[in-house]
Amino acid sequence: MNVRMVNVSNPDVIEKLLSTSLGNYKEHPYNYVKNWLNQGLILSNDKKWFQRRKMLTKAFHFNILRKYFVTFVEESDHFLKRVQKEAGKEKTDLFSLMNSTTLRIMCETTMGVTNDDITSLVGPYLSSLEVIGDCFTKRLGRVWLNPEPIYQLTNLAKKEKMAVENLHSLTNAIIKRRRDYLTEKNFNHFDNDEFFESKDKLAMLDLLLKNEKAGLLDNQGIREEVDTFMFAGHDTTAIAMTFMMMALANEPEIQDKIYDEICQVLGDSDRSPTTDDLSEMKYLECCMKESLRLYPSVPLIARHLREEIVLGDYTVPADTSAFIFIYDMHRRPDVFPYPERFIPERFLPENCANRHPYAYIPFSAGPRNCIGKKFAMLEMKTMMCKLLRRFRLEPITKPEDIVYKADMVLRSIHPIYVKFCAR
Repeated sequence: MNVRMVNVSNPDVIEKLLSTSLGNYKEHPYNYVKNWLNQGLILSNDKKWFQRRKMLTKAFHFNILRKYFVTFVEESDHFLKRVQKEAGKEKTDLFSLMNSTTLRIMCETTMGVTNDDITSLVGPYLSSLEVIGDCFTKRLGRVWLNPEPIYQLTNLAKKEKMAVENLHSLTNAIIKRRRDYLTEKNFNHFDNDEFFESKDKLAMLDLLLKNEKAGLLDNQGIREEVDTFMFAGHDTTAIAMTFMMMALANEPEIQDKIYDEICQVLGDSDRSPTTDDLSEMKYLECCMKESLRLYPSVPLIARHLREEIVLGDYTVPADTSAFIFIYDMHRRPDVFPYPERFIPERFLPENCANRHPYAYIPFSAGPRNCIGKKFAMLEMKTMMCKLLRRFRLEPITKPEDIVYKADMVLRSIHPIYVKFCAR
């Protein structure tokens, strides 16, 4: 099987690719994780993608996000208890700390199960994700492994199969527990849209089960979306927060500005922030955006071109994979002067008013942008606000120490460390 690829990092070209239906189709290299995610929202195309996207958008409505926010606050408090145990230690491995935290949040919010329900499955799930990432990158770098029949003959495929079984064990358990819970509670109004406006805690999984009951989705379809959201919803957020904490630890003056802003909004009280409080924390938001500029959780995305298209000065033939290098584009000096420096002020309204809208796309862009963007930003903002209010971050790992590894998402070869100090 031949694969033709073109690499893109120009905002004008990226806009042309992502803003229209021409750039909606996904194939290579997403098909390398098809055995795991099947036809979930990340991998599906055409009519199936459109139907799933329309269905799942309801789960991220503003009113639903406000319900999720209650869990963000609760889980942030649980996270602070873990950080308290780390305070005073010489260093803390951030990713292992964050990965389990964001997984808890995904289980509690979009899946509607508690971490205690699935404790025994969490360890194999997290280790299996590493195996999947390893298989993905090895296939990407070894063209002879591209054809599925050949790949399935390898030991790598056997490792992947075991990992997929572990990943599906967790998602199958989550679906069963939520289905049993809804049956036990006898939600007679489950067929009605009023359910989504009720005071009950809503899980995204409830929406999938509602559509299953209506005959619009089968059990495999539910698992596809649960697999997709469990991965995309926890891993990318854990990575984003890991790199942000590392960056802030190396920028004490910026960290102090965030703390001053938090104090200004919340005063001397010990109360948790509200969504209105967080919306006032503009500088914290700028810091989050700057961190995502430097360290986009998904540094590379791809689109498959089914028609011939002119991109810039080049005519690209049909049946070509266009690789969009988000990491590289975010470091273009003509768009972001001094690109390696952490400068949150880049994202003040007056400083990005004239910036190309497709020059900064940590959540992708266009019709296939990240459906959970607002969810992730609110989750991160809640956790960072509560963390920096109680603890100061001191540097251990420096930005220049990071050596990246090839993976589906942005990962470093070595652990990323900071030191937590109580304020």
